Amino acid sequence: MAGIRISRALAPATLLFMAVHTDKSIAEPAVEALPQIVVIATRSPLDSARAGSSVSVIEAAEIEKLGSKGLGDVLRAVPGLDISETGGIGSASYAKLRGSSAGQTLILVDGIRMGDPTGVNGALDLGALAVGDIERIEILRGPQSALYGSDAMGGVINIITRRGGAQTRRSALVEGGSYGTLHARGAVSGSVDRLSYAFSVDMLHADGFARYVDRAQVRAGTWPAIPKNDPTDRVGVNARVSYRIGDGFEIETGVMAHFNRIAFDNPFAFVPANVYDRFNQSKQWTGSIFTRAGFEAFGGQLKNQLTLFANRVDRSSGFTESCLDFVSNCNFRFRGNRSGAEYQGDLKLGAYGLLVFGARTETETAATSEDYPVGYAGAFFKDIAARQTTNSVFAIHQFALGENMDISLGGRVDAVVGGRTFPTWRATWAYRLPDSGTKFRASAGTGAKTPSLYQRFSEYGKPNLSPERSVGYDVGIDQSLLQGRLNLSASLFYNKYRDLIDFGNSGCTATQPFGCYFNVGRAVTYGAELSADAIIVPDAWRARVSFTHLIAKDELANAKLLQRPRNKGFLSVIYTGLPKLEVEGRVTLVGGKLEFGFPSPIRIAPYARFDMLANYKLNDTFSIFGRIENLSNSRYEEVFNYRVAGRSFYAGLKATW
Repeated sequence: MAGIRISRALAPATLLFMAVHTDKSIAEPAVEALPQIVVIATRSPLDSARAGSSVSVIEAAEIEKLGSKGLGDVLRAVPGLDISETGGIGSASYAKLRGSSAGQTLILVDGIRMGDPTGVNGALDLGALAVGDIERIEILRGPQSALYGSDAMGGVINIITRRGGAQTRRSALVEGGSYGTLHARGAVSGSVDRLSYAFSVDMLHADGFARYVDRAQVRAGTWPAIPKNDPTDRVGVNARVSYRIGDGFEIETGVMAHFNRIAFDNPFAFVPANVYDRFNQSKQWTGSIFTRAGFEAFGGQLKNQLTLFANRVDRSSGFTESCLDFVSNCNFRFRGNRSGAEYQGDLKLGAYGLLVFGARTETETAATSEDYPVGYAGAFFKDIAARQTTNSVFAIHQFALGENMDISLGGRVDAVVGGRTFPTWRATWAYRLPDSGTKFRASAGTGAKTPSLYQRFSEYGKPNLSPERSVGYDVGIDQSLLQGRLNLSASLFYNKYRDLIDFGNSGCTATQPFGCYFNVGRAVTYGAELSADAIIVPDAWRARVSFTHLIAKDELANAKLLQRPRNKGFLSVIYTGLPKLEVEGRVTLVGGKLEFGFPSPIRIAPYARFDMLANYKLNDTFSIFGRIENLSNSRYEEVFNYRVAGRSFYAGLKATW
């Protein structure tokens, strides 16, 4: 649940500074920049200068700098986006936009919805994914269910892998560093006649460190001996192949398969030594496949796209002393599937703009199983074997009023078979002042999230739960100055949530003595997002800044929402004044926040983290690179009692030809 109010601590001078910041892109600015095309804002290619939504784009060069350990490091600098990671490489890592929960932020890979149907909130664990050959990541903030359906309450993140181009491109990377980290990646892309292709593989091993430590018990001398490591092994494979059958007719297939195995810690073990027993281990396989056919009709006036898709999350976890007798070690198995089809049509209306319309059907299944001591199976808990199908229709009309004003209006209806039907809507407005580099923008819309299969059909579930709902608004200004050398932007946003699903004893049946899920929650989140990127000295110095101020409040409890920092800032300074050398310094500042605790929430202290990155191009093929992360060896937490890496060193060699 959530609540947000602009802090009185923001002085008038700060508000003036906010009015000239930018969140237009995480990519490096360019004096003669080409139009930046985004797809996520309207489901069709659009010049970002015409978008009325708050969008950020992370380009491939930035992803390659930071993506060795995982996607979380790539996303941390995005305004309005929080990453929570539970104990280093490979551990559970979730993205949250504008104070929403992880399950209320939709993750797409090449436009395909990803998630874990067996999870309590259905969120995708980013820590289990390798970073392959990614072309760009687009982040759309604010409620977007009118475009993308369930889960898009806080916003949408679309991870776009590389497609084959006219020129053959090959790359290879090897890297090593602290905590026994070894990393390798290879990729190839290109085309042959009408066929284009892109393949990549990414492999990582890290010895890591003990992920969980109860610091209070360490001080009291009651915590077991802490092991040196909790290893991670991860492999990811991505492939995209397309074939142009004829003019305006193309068919494409994409495949991804990622495997992640980690050792973790069980703080709930009754025998202290079993907290770090190697039985505590998790394995996860995440796979996805799609086939997409695109063809034009009526002389190119109507572009049709039909997509068939399927994905799976298959995971297992072993926990010491986790069975009902509190002595036996138990294995838990989870398998979630999603499959379906979607049609989208883009109809050109000439002077009346563009109409995007379509329909979608999607089926989710969840199956879980657990090991029980003899005689306990089914006595208190039941395995899940559940299914739900959602059918949807949507339409978005984009049009211009004059040369400088762009408007979009959209709506969608999602119907869960055997469940609830919910409509959503969205409207955006953008106005560009002629010859000024100034754009004003605004958007409003609603969001919704279908109850997860776990919330509906587990022993704690209620099949008739209502979808979570939200309504949100934002206004912003983007400003380009000095012939594109300075790009600034600011956004103010407000979101109100209702019917949030909570857990307790309200309305539970006689067979639910331990509690159940029910709709009751209300929340509000609001704040400001700011960013700027600038060329300070051409061919020598560049800088990027971002800042997020967030108020998130549980309206029922009249209390702050947990796990949401009020302030977050980022500063990057890049030096390229010497031939072939790039050096970057980064500072990440995160304010304090409240975490789950008993009997009352626990405050996690604010922190500052410093990183240094360097890259030297040896020749047209080879470059060497290095990073020093957490340069000041700051001791901080993102999740209570879960550790983060101390001062770390990484170096590697990359070849591109």
